[in-house]
Amino acid sequence: MTAIGAQTQRLLGPKRPHRSFFESFIRTLIIVCTALAVVLSSVSICDGHWLLVEDHLFGLWYFCTISNHSGPHCLRDLNQAHVPGLAVGMGLVRTVAAMAVVAAIFGLELLMVSQVCEDVRSRRKWAIGSYLLLVAFVLSSGGLLTFILLLKSQITFMGFTLMFWCEFTASFLFFLNATSGLHINSLTQPWDQLRKV
Repeated sequence: MTAIGAQTQRLLGPKRPHRSFFESFIRTLIIVCTALAVVLSSVSICDGHWLLVEDHLFGLWYFCTISNHSGPHCLRDLNQAHVPGLAVGMGLVRTVAAMAVVAAIFGLELLMVSQVCEDVRSRRKWAIGSYLLLVAFVLSSGGLLTFILLLKSQITFMGFTLMFWCEFTASFLFFLNATSGLHINSLTQPWDQLRKV
């Protein structure tokens, strides 16, 4: 091989091996499910009405009383619910749940960037994105658990609203996508190792 040919070969480098269809499909599915979880969690937090008990509606932002003759009467002062520690506790739940969404958005961004801009650091970006989804799961489930503990005397299984179940589903999806992302990353071979073969 001539010197020019050797330099050209070195500059161009070896062609990156193509991913299998199955791996690309799984990674795309993880990204789509993560985006769905972010949307579910965001809607759930913005609406915030998570528990309906008889004529009381408990939420992250409001406490509402409902009567048959008029619409819901909502108060921002959660102390009016006469549940000890509810105002401070709901502030904590809101903060933790919002931080979970932020962590998930950054994780989703890293997952997408690792697939769009494939280079030797793509696996690392994917792993960091998956770890951020684990952080989102911990924060989200912590918010759900705090909400349940604050209102444990009021809770009935049928009292949980659709928005609560959206947050529960989002939390589960954060966990599922994080563990799936880390697992598929451990099954695939890094590009730099393939290049040395």
